[in-house]
Amino acid sequence: MLRGLTTVSFYADDLAEAQRWYTEFLGIEPYFNRPGYIEFRIGDYQHELGFIDRRYAPAGSSTGEAGEIVFWHVDDLPAVVARLLSLGAKEYEPITERGEGFVTASVVDPFGNILGVMYNPHYLEVVGKTGGV
Repeated sequence: MLRGLTTVSFYADDLAEAQRWYTEFLGIEPYFNRPGYIEFRIGDYQHELGFIDRRYAPAGSSTGEAGEIVFWHVDDLPAVVARLLSLGAKEYEPITERGEGFVTASVVDPFGNILGVMYNPHYLEVVGKTGGV
């Protein structure tokens, strides 16, 4: 059974530039850094956002936008989307009301990864019950 999100991994052709870009966006340095891989801990539960040098990607993996979208909860969705776009991300899906307070958007980062952001009332309810970190 799935128990919880541990690490989301993205690929980048230029790992140093991905580190610079995400450090600027997130406002923190990666907590783990080794040749070919960096990792940030973010959010209430310190989920891991990792970046792998694309040369280590499995054979046949996509080199452009493709696949699933992981959505990260944000408190101010329009502000976060505006910040991502100002840093050079490209809109993938605009801010979209999903009903009952759920609102999503997604962008493609400068490295070809789809980054989903979401205002999610359920997430806030869970954090309220557990207290987060």
